Amino acid sequence: MKRPKIKSIPYEEFKDNETFEKIVAELNAGGAHVLVKPLDDLINWGRSNSLWPLTFATSCCGIEFMAVCAARYDIARFGFEVTRNSPRQADVILVSGTITNKMAPVLKRLYDQMADPKYVVAIGGCSISGGPFTKSYHVVKGVDQIIPVDVYVPGCPPRPESFLYGMMQLQRKVKVENFFGTTNRKQKDPYKEEMKEQNVELLNQQEEA
Repeated sequence: MKRPKIKSIPYEEFKDNETFEKIVAELNAGGAHVLVKPLDDLINWGRSNSLWPLTFATSCCGIEFMAVCAARYDIARFGFEVTRNSPRQADVILVSGTITNKMAPVLKRLYDQMADPKYVVAIGGCSISGGPFTKSYHVVKGVDQIIPVDVYVPGCPPRPESFLYGMMQLQRKVKVENFFGTTNRKQKDPYKEEMKEQNVELLNQQEEA
């Protein structure tokens, strides 16, 4: 591969971080503001501050979703205010409310239609464990039985402050992901693979019933 030759860059000295730091210090001293960081940090900084949630609420936790997007709490400060009505334009599903057995295949379909990387936040007791309907025959005992969940926000319903804290935890998770220079993306997530198998079995059982 042909490499461009720039006189001011000493290619043979690029063996340690001190060389980079020296060049950056010289550029900063000359008035050029330069920051040297891994590209992952820049990408994840932008992604974590521009998470677009899917407009998805099935019961009373949806009211808290509306409250946290209003002026008093202003979720726009964190870059989450761009809610999408299409899963193809969304980054995260905020499962706000009860998920019944009849609604479960719809939630799974929406999750499958989202582009990677995608995330799921379970909001409230109903989406985490079934909530007050945990002994009911028609309510899913936690959405983690259908799709993989990244963050849990407990409460019935959780206050907007808890909602924001859960989103901040998701931000922290996004900021430590790797895209370049590692093999993390090539390795399969055993949890997600197990969930896929369980989902196939669940859908087959529902079709038979």
